[in-house]
Amino acid sequence: MNTPIIATGKLPSKEQPFYVRFLNNEDIFEILYLQNMVRQSLEVADFLQPLTVQEYEHILSGNGSMIGVFVDDRLIAFRAMLIPEINDPEHLGIDLGLNELQRQKMLYSEISNVHPDFRGNRLQTYMGKLLFAQIDQPSFQYVATTVAPFNIASLKDKLALDMEIHALKEKYNGKLRYILFRDLHTTKNGKSYTDKQEVNMNAIARQQQLLQLGYQGNSICQSDNTYWVRYVKH
Repeated sequence: MNTPIIATGKLPSKEQPFYVRFLNNEDIFEILYLQNMVRQSLEVADFLQPLTVQEYEHILSGNGSMIGVFVDDRLIAFRAMLIPEINDPEHLGIDLGLNELQRQKMLYSEISNVHPDFRGNRLQTYMGKLLFAQIDQPSFQYVATTVAPFNIASLKDKLALDMEIHALKEKYNGKLRYILFRDLHTTKNGKSYTDKQEVNMNAIARQQQLLQLGYQGNSICQSDNTYWVRYVKH
């Protein structure tokens, strides 16, 4: 199956040419191989919630979209968006207080993998921007995702895509996760805030308290070997 190329470029680190195309079911073997390589390379395996063959097939069968970055026709990175099941009791829209009509307009920013040899090229965020640009906005208005605290690379990626932390709670059988959210019909430049507070990422209860009070986390920084989250009230 020939899939059109949607972008081309050169990797900043090695000046290697690459191209990007949408993935399909014929790419499953390469997707699983790359996912396994990435999982084995992680210092904290819990940072990656791997998908099964069935979950990838579900996305690639019209329930979302996936793009892949190729160097010399070899898959070196991929990223997925998922249309979640509206009746899923774990639906992130429920955690975010969205009604059923709003939940029908939600996409998940799903799994993203970059081959260990090609890290440092900002491919994760690059793919995210490409996927966000492909979203059919009349059909989908909201994007949500979950990230483990201290998964700094993933947090920076989501924040770079103008997503904000809206909740911090246990998901996936008791795993603590930030829930990040973006309304595609609202521009970040048009959002001012009335208050801001910097909170140590270790201070889980304080972050949850601020989120309950209507604050959202919109950036992170490192100081004295500690990560801090900036929470703002719009």
